[in-house]
Amino acid sequence: MRKIIRNAIQCKHCGETLDSVNVHDYVTCSCGACSVDGGHDYLRRSYETSPKEDYIDLSEFMNIPPDTSDEVLKEDFLNL
Repeated sequence: MRKIIRNAIQCKHCGETLDSVNVHDYVTCSCGACSVDGGHDYLRRSYETSPKEDYIDLSEFMNIPPDTSDEVLKEDFLNL
């Protein structure tokens, strides 16, 4: 299983880097070509033309064993 530790994209039009840090944190670049949403809970992208033409995905993940408790996850996340 993968845990999202960074939910981010970079707009290919204006070069702005967008980070979504909370579950409903919908962030749009200054030129309006793309957006990112979902924080560490899910990945959502919005774009004008296509993902390939409009943004570069900068998201980062952490692999988690399926039987890991929430306390262990919090401790590992804080130590990144």
